[in-house]
Amino acid sequence: MRFHVNADVGFKASVGRTVPMRIDKKGFFRDATLKICGSLDIEKALWQCLLYIRDFLPASQMSLYIYSQKTGVAEIIAHATEADYRALSIKFMMCEKGRQQVLEQRSIRIHNVPRAGDDPVSAPAMKCLGGLDLPILFMDLVIESEFLGTVAVHGATGIPFGSAHEKLLTMLNEPFAIALSNHLRYRKLQEFNDVLVDRNRYLKNELRMISGVDVIGANFGLKEVMDMARQVAPMDSPVLLMGETGVGKELIASTIHNLSPRREGPLIKVNCGAIPEGLMDSELFGHEKGAFTGAISRKIGRFERANGGTLFLDEVGELSQEAQVRLLRVLQEKEIERVGGTETIRTDIRIIAATHRDLEKMLGSGRFRHDLYYRLKVFPLIIPPLRNRVSDIPSLVQHFIQKKCIEMKMKIIPSLAENALEQLLSYHWPGNVRELENAVERALILCQGAPLTFKEIMVTKTSSNPIRHIPHEMQPNAKELLSLDQAMARHIQKALAVSNGKVEGRGGAAELLQINPRTLRHRMKKIGVPFGRMLKQKNHQPIQS
Repeated sequence: MRFHVNADVGFKASVGRTVPMRIDKKGFFRDATLKICGSLDIEKALWQCLLYIRDFLPASQMSLYIYSQKTGVAEIIAHATEADYRALSIKFMMCEKGRQQVLEQRSIRIHNVPRAGDDPVSAPAMKCLGGLDLPILFMDLVIESEFLGTVAVHGATGIPFGSAHEKLLTMLNEPFAIALSNHLRYRKLQEFNDVLVDRNRYLKNELRMISGVDVIGANFGLKEVMDMARQVAPMDSPVLLMGETGVGKELIASTIHNLSPRREGPLIKVNCGAIPEGLMDSELFGHEKGAFTGAISRKIGRFERANGGTLFLDEVGELSQEAQVRLLRVLQEKEIERVGGTETIRTDIRIIAATHRDLEKMLGSGRFRHDLYYRLKVFPLIIPPLRNRVSDIPSLVQHFIQKKCIEMKMKIIPSLAENALEQLLSYHWPGNVRELENAVERALILCQGAPLTFKEIMVTKTSSNPIRHIPHEMQPNAKELLSLDQAMARHIQKALAVSNGKVEGRGGAAELLQINPRTLRHRMKKIGVPFGRMLKQKNHQPIQS
């Protein structure tokens, strides 16, 4: 049965028959556009449009395609029937004849194919979807001369499409093109988001391996600190890290975060001593657009960025009195307000603070608030300086050599020169781990492929009291000089004499020498200074001098 309609007349589909009807073009365009733009899901929008245009075209299915002219690959991204709709990703290679036809017909916006299976462009798609015997209308979707894709209306068996149907579908070119453009952009954003999520997951795992698992010295000089860090990590209690500059407070903070239930959340770091006082509120709490001169857009502060994670306040002892008051309020109320804003923002963060200053002395002088100090000092952790954990130096040196060789793109990893390690072990390291890392990097630059030496370490050590400033008559001669091991042995024996042979504990030699007891015993064993049972067996008395 064949139907003839003019541009202003359509038909109403019903069971087994059609009813001619007058078409309101403006109403058709408006209602069809609302259906196309009525859902964020392109496949649902396609289905809603199909159900509407069935009253005007003999349509049984609709589908959306994108096509790459460069590769010749077409992809079906959405398909709708009267019963349902679905998002797809069916890709197929266009045959050479089909690719040539696409190029030749690009200037024609709409294509009327009487039988889908006879057309080299439509046949591969309809083989996937079914309906090789159905007529089909293809419409290329173009915005600003840019080809985006194709929408296809699949007809009904025995009812071909006419020129009036082509004109009706052509009216919907722009709404379909806009909908497809938005979908493709959204899909691209989703791809970028998936990549970012994957990279973020990978980087978090890498950081966890670096700072949460592989802490150099975790089983030796830092064992006690690491044990306490593991105990406090599962809690939300504030942690106060104390120790000299360069001992690795930031590394311990990262470790606590990575061992905590908040490890999937952000770890936001704030150097309190590096933020100017005038920008402190803006950096910590954020600001609204126009809050002050130069605030050209809204800014999210560090507290807000750390929501659901951990905020690391490095050098908290550098905060001004005013900043201390504001920080205390946030810790107590767990709420912030952006500068220039009226909205109260709830925060869910864990605070880890760090300082190299003696906060208790600052309390006495009034430079640090008592209430903030006791709010932060729920779980204090004192990180020992490198000179008190000399046993960690060999592992740290090897770690820094490998790390710096990778950074400097050195193909061959150099070895240590003879006596280089002993030289490093005998140095007092006022700059702690950071100074050791810098010393390794400097040695790698100077070595030029030769074994690493650290001659500048001894220069640094003796530069504060060079021998040439000692009067000539007081300078020792070579015969009077002791070897380093002999001098160390005599010094340890003096400490043992003062402590009555006690090595560790209150008043022990380790405390007097400010060294880890385990490190002291290891050194005494190495240089032959008896202690404990060895001392009793040999009936050896410490040298008095």
